[in-house]
Amino acid sequence: MSRTARVERTTNETKLVVEVDLDGTGTSQVATGVGFYDHMLTALSKHSGIDLRVQADGDLHIDAHHTVEDVAIALGVAFAEALGDKRGITRYGDATIPMDEVLVQAAVDLSGRPYFVHAEPEGMTPMIGPDYPTSLTKHVLESFAFNARISLHVRVLYAGRDAHHIVEGQFKALARALRTAVALDPRVTDVPSTKGAL
Repeated sequence: MSRTARVERTTNETKLVVEVDLDGTGTSQVATGVGFYDHMLTALSKHSGIDLRVQADGDLHIDAHHTVEDVAIALGVAFAEALGDKRGITRYGDATIPMDEVLVQAAVDLSGRPYFVHAEPEGMTPMIGPDYPTSLTKHVLESFAFNARISLHVRVLYAGRDAHHIVEGQFKALARALRTAVALDPRVTDVPSTKGAL
């Protein structure tokens, strides 16, 4: 069973392609034009074990919002397609990840029912690097969750001084939670739901 997907998305604002392999080794090729976002998607791939290729060309002369958002949407769609009927998956995953002075918890349910809960500190530095507004992190995670059709809870349990660490901790916690949730459970031969479908 191949758990891969390729999604192409073209709008007046962006043109992009996203490819995922849920049974990969965490290799990635990411080029969005937004350096910090590339760093976060590379970390997501590495720590989830999901192979990821992202090529995006967007209207960065305006700002990063459209590019970052559309990649998150396409990533969610690709993730859902790669999961298929979800037969044999673990379904649930959670992780608590330290990132130096920051501690982040993420929990996922590959339920088919989109839901998103998010808590991070207010008053963070508004930008990381020249082109990544810290306000985009919540939007990225929410866009991914709704398009992947998963329930996702991400909480920064405590944070220190560094917005880079606060955001990176969230992506890494999500990665480790996804790694567990998408894993195939040898004891499960059908869909892990009493409904018989996810």
